[in-house]
This record gives sequence, C-alpha cells and structure tokens, in this order.
Amino acid sequence: MVKENSKTETIKKRAIYVYLSSLDMAQRWKSLAEKGGTSISKFVIDHVENSLGQEEGDYKPRIEFIKRVKELEDEVLGLRKEKRMLEIVVDRLESELRHYRAQPFLEESFQGVRRYEKDLVELLQRKGMVRSDEILGKLGIDPSDSALIKAVNRQLENLEGYGLVKVVPGGWKWSG
Repeated sequence: MVKENSKTETIKKRAIYVYLSSLDMAQRWKSLAEKGGTSISKFVIDHVENSLGQEEGDYKPRIEFIKRVKELEDEVLGLRKEKRMLEIVVDRLESELRHYRAQPFLEESFQGVRRYEKDLVELLQRKGMVRSDEILGKLGIDPSDSALIKAVNRQLENLEGYGLVKVVPGGWKWSG
C-alpha cells in the first residue's frame, strides 16, 4: 500500500497543467496525437523535447530525416534498376558464352580440341543419374534453343563414347 501512495505522489509531482490559448488548439493537438497513435501527454512531451533539443544544438529536425529517407529510397530504387539491367546483361553474356562453347560441337568438320561444358560434367558426377530434361534446366538452356540442345547431346554422346556416361531410360548416368 505504501507503493501505491508513493506512485500516486510522484504522478502528482510530475504533472504539469498547460492551458492552451483556445479550444480549437487543444482539439488540434489531441487530434494530432490520436492520428499519430499516441497519448496527448506523449505527444506534448515529444514535441517539447524536440524543441529543447533544437535550442541545445544537437537536434536534427524531422524534415531532415524525412529528406534523408527519401534520398535513400531514391538510391535504392536506382540500384534496383541497375541490378535488373546488369542481370539482363549477364544473362545475355552467359547465353553468348554457351553458344560460343557449343560451336565446336555443332561443326561437323571441326578439328582440334573440344572443351566440354564443365557444368555438364560436374552435374553428371554429382547427381550420378540425371534426367535429360533436368540437364537443360540445370545448365540454364532454353528448351527452344535447338543449337544448344544439339551441342549438349553431342557432348553427351562423346562422353558416352569415352565410357564416362551411359544412356539409361529417361536420362544419363555417370560411370566414369
């Protein structure tokens, strides 16, 4: 019971009564507090403390924070656009690289060393058995790109000729 009395006493000692110049001003403050989701006491405390901080020199007005947030949002938007653009460029370059690497497997009269798609060999080694349709997906090959599909099939046939893979129902199995 002593605690309750002391708590009540401190509340009374901390209370300040403010008489505003008009009922309209009082209603406006209450409305702003409600709109901000806070009590009128908290609303007044926040605004008074902000004002005092301004006088002490370590205060940054809310408008500066809003401005900074807007700048950061604009920067994020710009970076997202740049990221999308770079992703498109990377996709195009990867596609060109796949076509370049596939070229030796598409030319019937090619002479020289053919470089096998490292990702294809690693995929077969790692998974053991891979479905034919899964190979295209894992290598990022568009199913409508007949030249790349032909190049992959030739690589698989050559690997089969070397005894590294064998055809199994629905796919290929690593045996190297």
